[in-house]
Amino acid sequence: MVCIAGCFAACKKDTPAFDEVAQFSADTTAIRAYIKEKGLTFLKNEKYGIFYQITNPGTGNVTYNGLTQVTASYEGRFLSGVAFDSSTSASFPLQNVIPAWQFAVPQIQKGGSIRFISPSFYGYRNVANERIPANSILDFTVTVIDLQ
Repeated sequence: MVCIAGCFAACKKDTPAFDEVAQFSADTTAIRAYIKEKGLTFLKNEKYGIFYQITNPGTGNVTYNGLTQVTASYEGRFLSGVAFDSSTSASFPLQNVIPAWQFAVPQIQKGGSIRFISPSFYGYRNVANERIPANSILDFTVTVIDLQ
């Protein structure tokens, strides 16, 4: 048994461990540089490190929770400006979306709009999918159409 375990250990590839703190720091530096380069004005949520700009707060007084059903139009882009996703009317429980959305969307009410730029940690982290490379900073513009 020890011999088999040793063989598996010897076959293990030498891949460096993923450093979330270093990636978060690199993402934050890139976001700050992007905002400065474009002359944009964003607030930064110090707890999460997500940069955001409320363009319209909307109306109402919905208290969000994970089960809040949100209908929204949105566009997701990379900092390069390339869009990776959009919808004119997507509905979902808030708990079913990436953490960046769970922070940003409750900042507005029905009819409200927000733009937020998220470090990869609050997006898809270091996991790639068919449209989004690993460690991608995400830039979303979202308008809440309805809340339930």
